[in-house]
Order: sequence, then C-alpha cells, then structure tokens
Amino acid sequence: MDSQEEEVVEALMARSESKSDLESIESLSPLKDKVRGLSKAKVVKLLFTIMDECETLTGENCMLKDVCSELKKDVRMLERNKLELEHINEFLKCEKLKAEEKALALCKDLDTLKDLMNTREEVFNTDLSRLKSESLDLKLRLEFLVSENNQLLKKAHKAESNLAQNRCSNNSSKALN
Repeated sequence: MDSQEEEVVEALMARSESKSDLESIESLSPLKDKVRGLSKAKVVKLLFTIMDECETLTGENCMLKDVCSELKKDVRMLERNKLELEHINEFLKCEKLKAEEKALALCKDLDTLKDLMNTREEVFNTDLSRLKSESLDLKLRLEFLVSENNQLLKKAHKAESNLAQNRCSNNSSKALN
C-alpha cells in the first residue's frame, strides 16, 4: 500500500471510530477528496482491503462475543457460588454461636461443680478436724478410763487380799475363842 491508500484506510477507520453521526458525515468529505484521486483499481483494492479488515474485525467480534458469553456464564456461576458460600457462612456463624453458647454453659457448669467441690471439701475438712478432735478426746478418755480401771483393779485386789486376811484373822480369832 502506498501512502495515499494508507491515508484512505486511516480516514475510513477514523470514520468508523467516530462518536457521532455528524463527525461521521464531516469525515466523509476529506475521504471523498482522497478517493477521487485514486484509480478504479486502487479503489477496488482498497474496498477489498476494507472488506477483509471488516471480515477480520467481524471474526474478532464473534470471538469476543463468545468470550464475553463464557465470561458471563463464569460470572453467573461465581455469583451462585458466592451466594452458596454466603449461606454456608451464615450456617457456620449460627453453628459457631451455638457452640460458643454450649461452651459458656459448660464453663458455668464447671464453675458450679468447682464451687460445690470446694464447699464439700470445706465440709469434709471441717468434719475431719472435728472427728480428729473427738478421736483425740476419746483416746484421752480411754487412757484415763484404762488408768482408772487399773487403779480400781488394784484396789479390788487389795480389798480381796484384805478381806482374805480379815477372814483368816476372824477365823483364827474364832478358833481362839
């Protein structure tokens, strides 16, 4: 392509990229001027080049539409996945809340059991101290009673001995009388 053909192609492309119909019409005037100076063969060649370019662009456009369609499917799938994950997340939050409530209840129960155990331990220790004291008192009383019993036994033996001596003495005095 020579520079004049390139200018025509650029003018056509600029025309297709214009933003309004007014700009499109205004860009046709310089294009007409450039095309007038070209031979029919060059104009035909340019048209075929433009048609090839249009065909290429149309093919690319179709491929882009296919890609967009696939991307839209992927976006819809991702949105569904997002919704599913949000539902799962809500469910897990509820489960976490239930688990935390159970853990709190178990902690309260554990604290109650600890308090009960401490109370029972205090009662046990109090009872143990009282029983040790009573045991010591009973041991001392038993020792006192054993000692007193031994003294009474000695007195009883002495009294028996005295009684036996008195009988002997009485029997010998009766025999003398």
